[in-house]
Amino acid sequence: MVTKAIGNFFRRIFFRIFNQKRELKLGFYGPPNAGKTSLANRICKDFTGEEIGSVSKVPHETRTVQFKEKVEISYKGKKMTFKMIDTPGIATKIDYEDFLKFKMKKKDAKNRAKQATQGVVESIKWLDDMDVVVIVIDATENPYNQVNLTIIGNLVARKIPVLIVANKIDLKKANIKKIESAFPEYDVVGISARYGKNLEEFYESIFKLAKNI
Repeated sequence: MVTKAIGNFFRRIFFRIFNQKRELKLGFYGPPNAGKTSLANRICKDFTGEEIGSVSKVPHETRTVQFKEKVEISYKGKKMTFKMIDTPGIATKIDYEDFLKFKMKKKDAKNRAKQATQGVVESIKWLDDMDVVVIVIDATENPYNQVNLTIIGNLVARKIPVLIVANKIDLKKANIKKIESAFPEYDVVGISARYGKNLEEFYESIFKLAKNI
């Protein structure tokens, strides 16, 4: 019994050391145009000098999973290494006609809709590889919708640690309390990815989630 206890002790120590050094997969999920890529870009730019992807006012700018390896984030003297994974926006319906509003040609609009639909499927598949997931929600929009419920449901089923980010708090219509009421069982952090507002609380919450993995 004593030998077994000692063995278990060293295994726990080894696991902790290994766990601190390994690269955690941090995924960004949410509806289109909520600010997933903007947030991922700001983090990557701050700690690597490079962005992860392009952004646009046209929905579904990100249509394939994109990632950046070994992003070492430093916060209050602590460091953690992440594989940043930016995913296409989740949507329950993608209509090519929605893209025509942005003066896009019909052929291009249909192609974008097809790619975006494939991107949604790819996003859900990638959930199985995540260690921590950040759900980015537009703080000016109603959080009670099928997209957010679908994402949350998939994460609950997989028991993945979740942080909900209420983005765009720089806008007058932003309502963080509504998002907190919609998801009372999760931590909600209000930020502005565009202006880098309140990222300190974001990093603190991410480190708190990640250290328990």
